[in-house]
Amino acid sequence: MLKNKLILVTGGAGRIGKSFCREILNQDGKLIISDKDSKRGQALQEELSSSDAVFIESDTTDITSIDNLISKGEKTFNRPLDGAIHCAYPTSSGWGSAFEDLDPKNLKEDLYSQLGGAIIFSQRIISHFLENGGGNLIHISSIQGFTSPKFEQYEGTGMISPIEYSAIKAGVISITKYLAKYYKNKDIRINCISPGGILDNQPEAFLKNYSSNCNSKGMLDSEDLVGAMTFLLSDSSKYLNGQNIVVDDGWSL
Repeated sequence: MLKNKLILVTGGAGRIGKSFCREILNQDGKLIISDKDSKRGQALQEELSSSDAVFIESDTTDITSIDNLISKGEKTFNRPLDGAIHCAYPTSSGWGSAFEDLDPKNLKEDLYSQLGGAIIFSQRIISHFLENGGGNLIHISSIQGFTSPKFEQYEGTGMISPIEYSAIKAGVISITKYLAKYYKNKDIRINCISPGGILDNQPEAFLKNYSSNCNSKGMLDSEDLVGAMTFLLSDSSKYLNGQNIVVDDGWSL
């Protein structure tokens, strides 16, 4: 479904980004991996070991870095981008603090780097799409972006659901809808995927609590999102625009 499509993945060396990168190559696509962590990005490029994949270090909160990323990626493959997935997830040193302990400095950094970064990346990539006759952008939100946390699931686990996470992810859904409508009749599609919880060594108590609200699997693996990604990048979703696709095994029902 993605044969010969050139796709850029920001945060490509992250948990979700890696799965997307692997699947794009599995679908015979061409891949630009972007990440701020050069060691992880280069390690992924070596793992993929494909002439159809290149890693380019970049900071998706910086306009110049984004523009250089797009330019270098396209020069590598000698063709314009078909699509981009914004998975970048930069966090401050205070990320994950309880509501009562929020530090304004860390809050400001997280709101800008994640939500501001999503807006800035959208600005630069869409500007590029306009120059080249169209394109396809996917943002990554969360179930916490459209519903409140189920706080009882965190009891006795030592975990919390940060308020800024909910605010950021709600904002990502909002900018997806805004931009999809703003750029109508431009052959540009902008959609969003909202995953449920992704398995990452969470405490057993939390996994049990979380699964009680799901239909079958409970916490997901990042690979469980690749079907939605492939569909949104493919021509099969040609008239899908401004939508938030929820993949959560029924948690939000």
